[in-house]
Amino acid sequence: MRAVEAGALEVDDPFIESMTTCIQCRGCETACPSGVPFGHLMSDTRIALAGRTVSTPVAFGYRLLASPLLVRSASLAAAVGQRLGIVPSARLGLPSRLPIRRPRLVASGDDVWVFTGCVMDAWQRDVHVALARLVESTGRGVALPGRGGGCCGALAAHGGLEGEARRRAESTMASMPGDAPIVVDSAGCGAALLEYGDLLGSDAAQHFSARVIDASQWLAAHIEELPQPHDGHVRPVVAVQDPCHLRHVQHAHLPVRDLLAPYADTVELDDDGLCCGAGGAFSVTEPELADEVRSRKLASIARSGAPRTVSANPGCLEHLRRAGIVVDHPVTVVAAAVGVIEEDGRVR
Repeated sequence: MRAVEAGALEVDDPFIESMTTCIQCRGCETACPSGVPFGHLMSDTRIALAGRTVSTPVAFGYRLLASPLLVRSASLAAAVGQRLGIVPSARLGLPSRLPIRRPRLVASGDDVWVFTGCVMDAWQRDVHVALARLVESTGRGVALPGRGGGCCGALAAHGGLEGEARRRAESTMASMPGDAPIVVDSAGCGAALLEYGDLLGSDAAQHFSARVIDASQWLAAHIEELPQPHDGHVRPVVAVQDPCHLRHVQHAHLPVRDLLAPYADTVELDDDGLCCGAGGAFSVTEPELADEVRSRKLASIARSGAPRTVSANPGCLEHLRRAGIVVDHPVTVVAAAVGVIEEDGRVR
């Protein structure tokens, strides 16, 4: 990357392929003894290459994520198409059964913001509801993002579309003003929100990022205030899959274990946090590579012997579910254990 920047190497097809097939898991940063900030180097490189590597339909798709109405409408249309058997879910990287109806999510106060995002709110609203009910069980009220808070810009940033990512960041910041904590149940979104200070380079962005905290971190910090398991609860055995952006960017994967400890028996995987292959839109843009990476994760899960897996990121959840295994969000596991949602994860 430095040689290309200095003009010593040409921007040729092998270089572009190397840059575009990086899944951006950031695991190299954790492994590097010199602390090379590879994620930021890759972001800068993708910004420089965006005109060559991001197709017009993909760029247009990223911009559509800014409209919650369009995201919900497209998701509903795809859900109906699935029921009719005319939508190739696997090829499009869609969940096997998109929801037609979403549970209601209602603001209840202003103590804590719950960031809802775009695709996750359309596909996995049940996780947001479970999180809100757990926060409320501690006696705190939940606020929801206002207008413009529908997309954090993570996918645009991964694709090198800096202008779009910055616009989404500014809009997201405006949707959640004040000083209250911003609790995020999507590891990829949380990582993006935490890096707004670097993306925008302003004091306001730095202040905003300082308010961001992963859902497992916030709940684990208030574990004594959460309800006890309900009568009849059977502790599930779950393998913990660490999303890359929770482990390598946020460094917040250990609180997932702390949160689950009173409610489930956790099993560690033996792959030392290797990527599952989801990578935001990577499983759609590079399906063969994504499936190859996922196969290693599936083998590790199989060796664990756990009948269920938990993952704190929507992309990881859906990518692993498409392989036919049972995967839940740790927030929904806890919410079911204390009885604020059904044991099978359904929202009452």
